[in-house]
Parts: sequence; C-alpha cells; structure tokens
Amino acid sequence: MKIAFERTGGFAGLRVSKTIDSQALPQQEQEGLKKMVDDAGFFDLPPAQSTATGGADRFQYKISIDADGRQKMVNVGEATMPDQLRPLVEYLSSAPATR
Repeated sequence: MKIAFERTGGFAGLRVSKTIDSQALPQQEQEGLKKMVDDAGFFDLPPAQSTATGGADRFQYKISIDADGRQKMVNVGEATMPDQLRPLVEYLSSAPATR
C-alpha cells in the first residue's frame, strides 16, 4: 500500500507532505495501517468534504491511497472529518515518510 499525505493550513500555514510505502514498515505496523484504512472505510468516503465552518487556522488534508489495485484520493477539512478517519489522519500526521 502506498499513501501520499498532505496537510495544509494551521496557524503558520505550513505544508506537510510525505509518502508512506507500507512495504517499508515492520509487519505489525503494516497490519495496523491496513486496519486503520479499512476501519476508516477510506475507499467508500466521498472524494471531497468541504469545510462547513471556515477558519484559516484549520488544517486541510489530502490523502491518496493505492492499495490492492484500488486508488482513491480524499480531501477533507479538520472540521468536517468523519470520526472514523481521525485515527488514520493522526497516524499519518506523525509517521515518518518512508521515501
């Protein structure tokens, strides 16, 4: 599984971008990441979820996942993020890039 993650916005307006290839992770972490993607229902999420309440200090996330022959990109704002997606976003926010 390959994941491209981008976070923009926030107080400083900094952009964080990274790519994670699950094949470069330890087996247990690969399984945990796959579970987070599955639990989030990532491939069933709408491609874009607009922010209902504005705010320049809020984060915006773009997540692209290529796994098991499926590809999907989701754009979501911090305020409109579905609860089931939060664990995946938190993991991706703190995980180091693998390449």
